[in-house]
Amino acid sequence: MIHHITLRVLAHATEDTSRVREALDFFLSGAGVRDRCELIEELSAEGHHGNPITIISVQLKKKAECLGFARFVRENLPEADVERLREEMPERLDDSQLFHLRFDKQAAYLQQVRLTDSSDAVTAKVKIATYPKSREKAGAIVEELFG
Repeated sequence: MIHHITLRVLAHATEDTSRVREALDFFLSGAGVRDRCELIEELSAEGHHGNPITIISVQLKKKAECLGFARFVRENLPEADVERLREEMPERLDDSQLFHLRFDKQAAYLQQVRLTDSSDAVTAKVKIATYPKSREKAGAIVEELFG
């Protein structure tokens, strides 16, 4: 069903990187990921105006962790966000069968799951696996997993 999930968040120069990691860790612990520290990768980059940015990312490949993430998100999303996901599912699922989600980074730090349109977010790309490749089947899987 899920091939892998990539989670990514940016820590800007004005932010405490450890707090941004906590926002990401909220999703990992909710998914039941045990070796969180070993999986997380950090990359230093430079912003548009030369400001330092830390890119923090992790890729979940284990079936139990991927399903745990989907369950955690579905169980903790407010009903209004679940309804929004239902409406936007076709737009969030691309031709590569990646389902795109953006979660409010501040809410995640406060231990809440909330969708956002902001670019300053914890992003999730859920790779849906179907054989043969089928957008229709992928859409059905996404609907089953996320509501």
